[in-house]
Amino acid sequence: MAVDVKGEEEEIAQRVRSDSDVSNTSDEIDIEAQPPSPAVQDGGDEKSPQTQLRRTASRASSFRNPVEIVPRSQRRGILAHLAIIPEVTVPTDYTNSVKWSITAIVGIAAAAAPMGSAIILPALMPIAKDLNTTPTITNLSVALYMLAMSIFPLWWSSFSETLGRRTIYIVSFALFIVFGILSAVASNIAMLIVMRMLSGGAAASVQAVGAGTIADLWEPRERGRAMGLFYLGPLSGPMIAPVLGGVMAERLGWRSTLWFLTVFGLLLEIALIVCLPETLKKRRSVVAEAEREAINASDGRPASLQRATTRQSVQIRTKKWLAVLRRCFVDPLKIILLLRFPAVAITVYYASITFGSLYFLNISIETTFSESPYNFSTTLVGLLYIPNSLGYFLSSILGGKWIDYIMHREAKRAGRYHPDGSGRLIFRPEDRMRENAWLGAFLFPAALIWYGWSAQFHTHWIVPMIANFFFGCGSMIVFAMATTMLTEFLPGRASMGIAVNNFIRNIFSCVGGVIAGPLITAIGNGWLCTILALLCLVSGIAVIASMKAFGPRWREKMMEELKEW
Repeated sequence: MAVDVKGEEEEIAQRVRSDSDVSNTSDEIDIEAQPPSPAVQDGGDEKSPQTQLRRTASRASSFRNPVEIVPRSQRRGILAHLAIIPEVTVPTDYTNSVKWSITAIVGIAAAAAPMGSAIILPALMPIAKDLNTTPTITNLSVALYMLAMSIFPLWWSSFSETLGRRTIYIVSFALFIVFGILSAVASNIAMLIVMRMLSGGAAASVQAVGAGTIADLWEPRERGRAMGLFYLGPLSGPMIAPVLGGVMAERLGWRSTLWFLTVFGLLLEIALIVCLPETLKKRRSVVAEAEREAINASDGRPASLQRATTRQSVQIRTKKWLAVLRRCFVDPLKIILLLRFPAVAITVYYASITFGSLYFLNISIETTFSESPYNFSTTLVGLLYIPNSLGYFLSSILGGKWIDYIMHREAKRAGRYHPDGSGRLIFRPEDRMRENAWLGAFLFPAALIWYGWSAQFHTHWIVPMIANFFFGCGSMIVFAMATTMLTEFLPGRASMGIAVNNFIRNIFSCVGGVIAGPLITAIGNGWLCTILALLCLVSGIAVIASMKAFGPRWREKMMEELKEW
C-alpha cells in the first residue's frame, strides 16, 4: 500500500498554521536559562511555502518562528521515506496532536520489554514441568531477562546519539522479533533463557531512547504530562501482561505467551516504520571524531599532508578504527560515571528501590494466591495484577498535570524569570520534588505493609488488592517524577540519564525477582513487605530532604563538570 507522504505533509502544515494562531502570550520555559536553538534566534520570515510553516504556539512558548520540514530525500533513519509524519528541523515545533501521537507510540513500544518479563510469570510452573527443570532454574528466564534490560540500554542510548532515534527503534525491534521466535520454539531451558535474555535486551532500547524522544519533542513546562504518558507503558506492561499470560498459558499453553510477544513486536515495528520520524536534532559522527583523534595522536596533520610512509598511513587508519570501536563499545560504559553526581545518584537510587519493590510484589502475588487457602487458577492469578494497573493509569493521568503545575508554581513563587524580559519562567529540576514527592514517599510503603499483612493472614482477596491499587498510585508518582528530573538534570543527555536509571533499577528488579520467593518462604509476606516498606520510606524521606537542602548546589556543580564531558 502506497503511503501518501505529500498529502500528510500538507495536512500537518495546515494544522501547524492553524495552531500557531491560537496564542502568543504564554510563558516559555528554560532550565537554567539555556540558550534558544538557532531556529529561535533567527527570527522569522517564511522562506518557502512548501518547506516552512509557522511555529506551533504551544503553551510553553511565546515565540512564533518558522518551521522547516526536511525534504524526503534528506530525512534520517532507516526507511525514513516511508514515515507519514515528516521530519522537521526543530521537533518541538510539531503540533500538540502530532507530539501526543508520537509519545503514545513510543510509550506503547516501551511496554514491550517489561511485558516480556511478566507475561510468563503465571506460566513458570508449566514451563518447569514441560522442559524438565526446577522452578528455581525457570525463574532465571525472568531474572536474566531483567538483567539484560539493565545492561543493553547503555549501548542503545549511545548508539542513538550517533545513529538517531528512529534507526535504533527499528533495528532493536527487528531483533526482538527474531529472538522472540527463537524463544517460542525453544526445545530446552538453556535455549529459552538465552533467547529471552537477548529479546529483553533488544526491546530495552525504548527504555533509554524513549525518554530521549520525549525530551526532543516537549518543552520543559509540558514534559511532566508527556513523561507520565510515556512511563505508563513500561509500568502497565508488567501489570497487564500476567493477565494475558495467565489466560493464554491455561488455554493455549505457555509457548503462546511468547508468540504473542512476537506478534506484538511485529505490529510495533510496522507502527515505528510508518509513524515515527527522526526527532534527534543533531547526530554525532563517531567516525569523524575518531579520525580527528587518530590525526591528533600523530602530529596533528592529516596523513595526506605528510610525506607519510605506507606504514604510517596504516597506523593512522588502525588508530582511527580502534577509536571507533572504543567509542561504540567501551565509551557507553562511561554513562555509569554519571552516578558520581549526587543529584543523579540519589534520584536513580530512589527510583530503583521503588521499582525493585514492584518486582517483590509481582512474585508475591503469584506465589501467595496460587497456593492454599486461595488456590486460584492461572487465569485468576493473572487478573490480580489489574489493581496495580488501575493505580498507574490514575496516577499517570493526574500526576503529570500536577507535577507540571507544581513546577510552574515554584518558578513563579521564586520569581525566576528569564533576564531577556520576555516573561519566560526558568524551571529547575528539583522543583518537581515537592508535596507530590511526599505523598508518593508515604503512600506506596503504607500500601506495601497493608498488602503484606493482609496476604499473610489470608484475608479476603479484595483487601490486598485494594492495597495494590494504592501501591500503583504512589509508586507511579515516584517513577514519573524521577524520570522527568533525570532528563532535566542532564539537558542534551536525556537518554544517558535514563540509561543509567534503567541500568540500576533493573538490577534491583533482577535481584528482587530472584530472592523474593525464598524470602517469602522464610519470613512470610508480612515481615518481608514491612522491612521493604520501611527501607523505601526512610530512603524517600532522605532523598527528598537532601534534594531540598542541597539540590541547587549539586546541580550547579554538575553542570560545570558536564561542560568538560
